[in-house]
Amino acid sequence: MTPSLVLLFFGSILAFWVSTICGGGASLILIPILNSLLIPSIVPFALTLGTASNSASRIIVFKKNINWKIFYWFVPFSIPAVLFGAWLIKFLNPIYLQLSVSLLLLANLPEIFKSKTDHRLNEKPYSNFILAILGFLSGLVSGITGAIGLLFNRFYLNYGLKKEEIVATRAANELFLHLFKLAVYISLGFYSESAIYLGITIAFASIISSFSIKYILPYISDLLFKRIGYMSMVIAGIFLFSNSVNKIIDQDHISVSSSWVIREQETRISWRESDFILEYSWEEGLEIERPILPQELPDQLKLKYESIIQKYDKVLLEKVFRFRKSVSYEFYCYKGSSVTKFEFSE
Repeated sequence: MTPSLVLLFFGSILAFWVSTICGGGASLILIPILNSLLIPSIVPFALTLGTASNSASRIIVFKKNINWKIFYWFVPFSIPAVLFGAWLIKFLNPIYLQLSVSLLLLANLPEIFKSKTDHRLNEKPYSNFILAILGFLSGLVSGITGAIGLLFNRFYLNYGLKKEEIVATRAANELFLHLFKLAVYISLGFYSESAIYLGITIAFASIISSFSIKYILPYISDLLFKRIGYMSMVIAGIFLFSNSVNKIIDQDHISVSSSWVIREQETRISWRESDFILEYSWEEGLEIERPILPQELPDQLKLKYESIIQKYDKVLLEKVFRFRKSVSYEFYCYKGSSVTKFEFSE
């Protein structure tokens, strides 16, 4: 564990440096590292313990730059959402939410190439209602994954805040979220001794990062700050997408294979204990097929199946879905080394 703590410590310092310059993202950078050290349901606790210290230290360093209007509308609506999100951990797989977050981050790709004028045209203060909605959504996502920084970075960038205001206001908003989340995770039992050690390691690294970054930030222009912010969102989205997809493939036993059946190429997708088959032809278009059991057939086709099964060694059944067409059923009838295909409408 000691080498992992050392690597996590120095990696966290670098991550929080990058996070401040990019306008967020240390949490999403650290999630893949923590996923390799902890089970997914414990990761939010370790992440929150470390990032709470980072938010507190940033408030101390940039306390004069906090936008209190955003704070007063953001925090009250985010706190109940955190409780709801933490409760949902019992029923949701955080990996699937991380996959959704990665897709939202990748959607920021066009923002990287916008000019200074385009960015200024997008800048406008949001209404109090929008601030409240954003606060609720950030609390919900944060309660489930333990991270919100980069996902809501676009909101801060489009609000028209200066880079120091973004750092300070986000830190003030997130500190209360993090403290509340820690209490919720502990009450629900979503923590472990290893998670505490890792969280404390991240906390020390975040404090060092916050007090040292103030000497770097003044040398970065607001436009460059925004470009780096959007770029970091896209990069984090790529890594988070890759990590999430790999974990989903592993835990749900997803596999893809192709084969030829009666002169037709089929692509079979296996997910958990289910198989889905994709088939494309110029005549029929795209088809989605699912293997079924005889008892899943409509009553009129059950009689057809009973008569056919007596003539063949085995009969495999598939339910076929086509765009804007009625559902049909395919019977693959095997006798010796030959196979015959029959298709019936529902």
